[in-house]
Amino acid sequence: MQPLISLTDLRIFTEPQQGATYDTLLAVARRAESLGFGAFFRSDHYLVMGDHDGLPGPTDAWITLAGLARDTSTIRLGTLVSPVTFRSPGLLAISAAQVDQMSGGRVELGLGAGWFEAEHLAYGFAFPSTGERFDMLTDQLAILRGLWSTPPGETFTYRGRAHGVVDSPGLPKPVQQPLPIVLGGRGQRRTPQLAATYAAEFNLPFAGVEEFVTAVERVDAACAAIGRSDPPLPSAALVVCAGETEAEVGRRAAAIGRQPDELRANGAAGTVDEVAATLRRWSEAGARRIYLQILDLDDLDHLDLIAERVAPLLS
Repeated sequence: MQPLISLTDLRIFTEPQQGATYDTLLAVARRAESLGFGAFFRSDHYLVMGDHDGLPGPTDAWITLAGLARDTSTIRLGTLVSPVTFRSPGLLAISAAQVDQMSGGRVELGLGAGWFEAEHLAYGFAFPSTGERFDMLTDQLAILRGLWSTPPGETFTYRGRAHGVVDSPGLPKPVQQPLPIVLGGRGQRRTPQLAATYAAEFNLPFAGVEEFVTAVERVDAACAAIGRSDPPLPSAALVVCAGETEAEVGRRAAAIGRQPDELRANGAAGTVDEVAATLRRWSEAGARRIYLQILDLDDLDHLDLIAERVAPLLS
């Protein structure tokens, strides 16, 4: 029987703002690569969340990906997601294209409007209204596409509500044409429209199955409205906490400050069979990729268990 979702459709997703060095992230990325996971993604945040000290402090998402581009060889790399408030469109276009070159064409750009006001205040980023941030996202996407698709020797000009560029040479170019854009979120109007216009993948993180199905239907409808025949690939993100035994599940839940029952209700948690059943349910609901949020980055055995014991059950 063919698997509903394969190991290469499972992506490791990390939250380094909770406290992780580059070396820690590299160890996770290399283990994920050696086991055959499809991608290593990281959040793009600068401030710890919840009751943690955040030591040794945050790492920059695109500096991290640049390092991983040279320190790994096959695994795909990306952000889930980069807020438009952190980088101007031109800067992000240059950074993402350069890291794509450095990786040999393995980068994906997850992009969003941003939401965490406290980190903007903590590090001096402007945090405009939701509507203004969506204007920024709209312009950023249009500029990224324009800069990366402008033929060498020509220039690109764009004037939007929030951002504009004038006579840009649109350099450098990414290896991938087009470089995949991942968009997601719960917005009911502008999010589906932007995903239909620009995205290779639509991701809904930390939601229920029914909400996921409804969100994907909105994106499909937005695609139909503009005549797009190949809707973005639908994906989900879930915190994962797997164990061979109930005691191991409890140990891993305690290590991340969560309760097993809560994780079972809101993520992919439990024994190997339980986690596989949850992932099968998401696959049957239409998720073509699943990002597994790994919160204890020192527990590399957790990755081994998922790859060697859970993934073979996904049929």
